[in-house]
Amino acid sequence: MSKAIEDHRLFNHSHNQPFAEVLAKHVSRRDVMRGGLGLAASSMLGFGGAAQALAGEQAKTPLTLAFEAVRGSRTDAVVVPEGYVAQVLVPWGTPLTPSAEWQPDLHMTAERQADSVGMNHDGMAGFALDVDSASRRFVLALNNEYIEQDALWAPQGGPTNAGGKRPAEESRTEINAHGVTLVEVEKNASGQWSHVTDSPYNRRFTSATVMDLAGPVAGSNYVKTQFSPDGTQTRGTNNNCGNGVTPWGTYIACEENWPDIFVNRGERFQDDARIGIPTDKSRYGWDTSAADATEQNGEFARFDITPRGERAEDDYRNEARTFGYQVEVDPYSGARAVKRTALGRFRHEGCWLGKLEAGKPIVYYSGHDARNEYVYKYVSDAAWDPADANRPGAEYDRLAIGSKYMDNGTLYVARFHADGSGEWLPLTPSAKTQDGRTLAAALGLAENDLAGIIINTCDAADLMGATPMDRPEWATVDPASGEVYLTLTNNSQRSEEGSDATLTNDGSELAEPGVGFATAPVNAANPRANNEAGHVIRWRESRLPNAFTWEVFVFGAAADDADNHSGLNEMNQFASPDGLWFDERDGGQGILWIQTDNGYEGVTEHTNDQLLAVVPNGLDDIRGTGPVINSSNQQQLKRFAVGPNGCEVTGIFATPDKTALFINIQHPGNWPADGNALVQDATASASGQVRPRAATVVIQKRDGGPVGV
Repeated sequence: MSKAIEDHRLFNHSHNQPFAEVLAKHVSRRDVMRGGLGLAASSMLGFGGAAQALAGEQAKTPLTLAFEAVRGSRTDAVVVPEGYVAQVLVPWGTPLTPSAEWQPDLHMTAERQADSVGMNHDGMAGFALDVDSASRRFVLALNNEYIEQDALWAPQGGPTNAGGKRPAEESRTEINAHGVTLVEVEKNASGQWSHVTDSPYNRRFTSATVMDLAGPVAGSNYVKTQFSPDGTQTRGTNNNCGNGVTPWGTYIACEENWPDIFVNRGERFQDDARIGIPTDKSRYGWDTSAADATEQNGEFARFDITPRGERAEDDYRNEARTFGYQVEVDPYSGARAVKRTALGRFRHEGCWLGKLEAGKPIVYYSGHDARNEYVYKYVSDAAWDPADANRPGAEYDRLAIGSKYMDNGTLYVARFHADGSGEWLPLTPSAKTQDGRTLAAALGLAENDLAGIIINTCDAADLMGATPMDRPEWATVDPASGEVYLTLTNNSQRSEEGSDATLTNDGSELAEPGVGFATAPVNAANPRANNEAGHVIRWRESRLPNAFTWEVFVFGAAADDADNHSGLNEMNQFASPDGLWFDERDGGQGILWIQTDNGYEGVTEHTNDQLLAVVPNGLDDIRGTGPVINSSNQQQLKRFAVGPNGCEVTGIFATPDKTALFINIQHPGNWPADGNALVQDATASASGQVRPRAATVVIQKRDGGPVGV
């Protein structure tokens, strides 16, 4: 989640023992976590996620990062190591059809935006069109998380009536700037990348696109609306932050900071309160365009979920309940996107595929990106069949395969213990809460109401005693060991050890409907009060049912901080880790890439947001307590790139041959340098003020070799 749209309110008012308190009592568990787990060999799937197939035993040999770490930078340019180049690709406003073109003073319309790349690129992945050309031609799928109204409406000086009734055309344009972009990209003989303007794969999914609901919630009374009286469809996906890739070749866009696009000025459902639906006004005021003469089928009215009719089918009281899910997109076909409700309803940061093994269930991890919220795991009922693996470019029903694995399964939430162990708590109607009731009974639901559990995922996690975390964001999986890495970005609402937790929505205890944590004391996994710099943890699944072991991998900090537990210095100091990707290399080797979305002054005074790299397997011989990365080995964590002023560095994957690394630059202040060009040098600075555009950046070695080594 971009800090630009971070919701600083707190909605978890439970008294569950928070991760910081657990971590404060925790000692290193690296020796426990060592051991042999099989390597999942790469297959030609979508790349940019854990796209692995069958597992087999193979030793890992540490590789070496072969670039000179870059110094911190505070300029209007991307900085990369000596010997590398970086170019801009598909910035906001890039036309997806040959009939349109970009101009720096372009007045964006709803129709034009629907046929152009959306705003503020975030999570992304590439999907090969055939095996042979996979590293030079593919479909790029990328999230467009939110909008910068000043940039969008720059030619007219900003949005019209931002605090009042919005013009319908402006609301439509903003709605179309959100969502997901699919665009074919290719590399020419000179190594430059560009998009294919007439590609049949170019497509937009916006906050107005009709989508299907699937899984336990689909067709239930919880999601019946005036638009979809049978509760099987909705319109749009919004605030898609992190992403996922499936082994059958589809893209997952994750709905994160979506609650603020709605408003409820009447009586709220308990889930509305717990997840934070505003009661005064929505973020952009799209609801204020309702009743415009041009409005069609309640396109704006749906954002005001205040109950008005006699039945749910008469209004949009349930509209917000059709958001908060993992959205599956087939990048190869024109099929309608599907919201997979079995994976839970909350502010999903990502959808990270676990270790993939034939005959075993599919596993996905996701964090709820808000202060003092939780980490979740989904386990499919169906066992993975390698016959379902992606066949790049082939035409077949990938979404039917998605239904097989993602519509029926069990959702779990994590509890971390101070001894370095953890457990996954099932969120099922019959699960027993801490006071001995069934989860369904504790939530006031019917005995077998799984749909109700999903709708109330956050309250269900509260009742089961999950560990509240310091804003769980991106995760990634080492396919060889199965180890999972997770960024905990920061938490200004983490209180001192021994303090009492406080609750949201005037709650007196966590068991109350709609109540969550406001503040929570430190615990072992979240050990720092007022955690401004964040940290990264990792865990490994146990052979015991629903159990895992965990440890802190690295603490963010400024070099001169008193709590610089990882011993960072000027060349690798960072804060607010956000994006994360395990870059699998040959022979079971890999690079962990860490991206930041920092607002901590101790680091921002030295550098803009950045991209760092480390080879985790090269750290295995370090013993002792404390984080895996510490003062004895921190030099192996190296800064690879720095973004331009004002930006967040996010989204990451590489081509299968590892010669091109793709990242996204979100909400830059005055970049890219050339306001006219779609393809240009990302390391150039503007000579004056330009209309800022989020964009993808491709980083390559001048000699054409693999990146990072």
